[in-house]
Amino acid sequence: MSAPALPDALADRGWLCFPADPRIARWVRAIRPHADAAVADPANAHWLRYQGTWFAGVNVLDNDASGQIGTSGPLQGAVIEKIAARGLPTHSWDRAQISVTYPGYPRSQPGESEAARRYRRTRCAAHLDGLLPIGPTRRRMLRERHAFILGLPLTETGPGASPMVVWQGSSQIMRAALAEVLLPYPPETWAEIDLTEAYHAARRRCFETCECVALHANPGQAYLLHRLALHGVAPWQPGAVAPAEGRMIAYFRPDLPGTGPDWLTAP
Repeated sequence: MSAPALPDALADRGWLCFPADPRIARWVRAIRPHADAAVADPANAHWLRYQGTWFAGVNVLDNDASGQIGTSGPLQGAVIEKIAARGLPTHSWDRAQISVTYPGYPRSQPGESEAARRYRRTRCAAHLDGLLPIGPTRRRMLRERHAFILGLPLTETGPGASPMVVWQGSSQIMRAALAEVLLPYPPETWAEIDLTEAYHAARRRCFETCECVALHANPGQAYLLHRLALHGVAPWQPGAVAPAEGRMIAYFRPDLPGTGPDWLTAP
């Protein structure tokens, strides 16, 4: 008889939080001026959304594959060691997203439907990274196979300043639902398979059965999300504490290598 599988908190819960780490804190201090410059750069002004309450900032930090920019040195710390221990990539970092929210997030966005506006406010715009809306009917397809999501806060804030939220246990619900649709096909064809109905049904089940957990953290701390975890950003709460620069977080989403089944089947 084989031994029982050991619990896997990241795969089972969908998230892990890490306490303050001096190596992460040093990296944050070193890259912060570069993040501020990216937010202020007129070339990145198109990332400012929702009447100036969210700077999406996808891939605006000009770090290299080690996570280094300027004198920061490569990304190091307990969270990086945890990622490496899972066999996930730690030497091929993508350019970081610098996501900034400001008081009032989310104000209405021109052209946004009332349903979309309500979903952003009541469900925190919950989504699964990598399932992109394709074509005029916005069918959801797997176009980005991220290995995980790593969040590194860059500013000190209170818990009401639009924290990331995650539906605990949603990674397992999403895995089961998407496996039914994807596994009958070769993994190299998955990017062309319509996942819309399965994704929406699984998302509804997550809302009904999973606890929504806020991941509030400050510089030096970190949080790690499973790639299949349903997550979003909470609205800004009245009286939330944050600096003038807003709630600023660097996010990394390196891709899994190849086009095999790991995005769905790996822990």
